[in-house]
Amino acid sequence: MAFKHITSRDNPVYKHLRKLADNARERKSSGLTLLEGVHLIEGYLQTQGEPQLMIIPEGKSSLEASNLMQHLVDVDTIMLPTLMFADLTPVSSSSGIMALVPVPEIALPEIVNFALLIENIQDPGNLGSILRTAAAAGVQAAYLTKGCTDAWSPKALRGGQGAQLVLPLVENVDAVEVAEQFAGKTLALTMHGQSLYDQALSGPVLFAVGNEGAGISEALQHAVNHCVSIPMAHQGVLALESLNAAAATAVALFECQRQRLQG
Repeated sequence: MAFKHITSRDNPVYKHLRKLADNARERKSSGLTLLEGVHLIEGYLQTQGEPQLMIIPEGKSSLEASNLMQHLVDVDTIMLPTLMFADLTPVSSSSGIMALVPVPEIALPEIVNFALLIENIQDPGNLGSILRTAAAAGVQAAYLTKGCTDAWSPKALRGGQGAQLVLPLVENVDAVEVAEQFAGKTLALTMHGQSLYDQALSGPVLFAVGNEGAGISEALQHAVNHCVSIPMAHQGVLALESLNAAAATAVALFECQRQRLQG
């Protein structure tokens, strides 16, 4: 293992890490991203292997981070001043450990019977939460349109809590094409439509979820088989007019999982 103490913001390694933290184009061109926290790094170890580089701050890290470092003694490590380290992290209170890793490429299954189509989600935390729910509900593939925020940004990875390490992602898709080519029922989550609970969901199904503010585009609404909504108490009350994208997706995907488990 090589160990290096970097103290200058002009250091080329540090400048590259800053670009990776801030710039989706840099992540895409290099095929690299940053993981923050023990949980994500352990997930990467379990599913992908060792990171390329470990990054730690000066001073003490958490006990969990220190214990993890004991298992990564063969991985090159850099130490940064606290403020420089903080500039890389997506959270205000870090556990004191980050890793530079190649972006995983997870192959799609030969047949996809349970899929999620994500259209133009802008907030990385929302996207991460949606992917986390999808992985937990047993979704086999997630399709992200060109207008989505980067699934591999530190904030989206933090929100996903490891979902991106196990869930096959297909990025920069055309939403209408994906919906039209899916061999099964296609449903768009909207504020007004047929009740989700009136749908038979045990067969092949693709759910589409839309932008936080605009919802599903008209083109995609016309491309799917049905627009569906989630019945709510106090429908029409301004504060309860709709669920946010992540919450609505969770309700829909777990209803699908429930029906699929029942056969």
